[in-house]
Amino acid sequence: MSTRHERTGETTGEATSETLDDTAGAPLVLRGRKVVGGCVEGEALVTRDRISGWGGIDPRTGTIIETRHELRGQSFANKVLVFPGAKGSSGWSSQFHIARIAGTAPAAMLFNEMTTKIALGAVVSHAPSLTDFDIDPLDVIETGDWVRVDADRGVVEVLKRKRA
Repeated sequence: MSTRHERTGETTGEATSETLDDTAGAPLVLRGRKVVGGCVEGEALVTRDRISGWGGIDPRTGTIIETRHELRGQSFANKVLVFPGAKGSSGWSSQFHIARIAGTAPAAMLFNEMTTKIALGAVVSHAPSLTDFDIDPLDVIETGDWVRVDADRGVVEVLKRKRA
């Protein structure tokens, strides 16, 4: 896959110019491979740490509880979770299934490493999910950016949040 940055002229209509960087122009577009279909948009929550499902998250709140995780205490509920991949046991999928039932699952998941545990976790959470990107999402998406995920088309559009 190529590593070029592609821009489009579309906007989400959900965020305002006060919260998004209007100097950045059109959204940055990434292309990836669909794991779970669907189309959603929301605020990004980004980590370079792998996520442990069993013992690493509280599925009742969608909060990361792993002691040494950089997002400890933060909730991924209804956010676009951007991370390298899963770690730990096969309990990963059961915890994300519980999060979906509790209404605290991520709105979408973007990850770099496909494993059976993360594939099943994505399926049971019903979160649109992509992997195998032309541009590493960890290099271009930051927490707080507004992200539109169209997993059916394999497209992610990123509107950069203004930074203080």
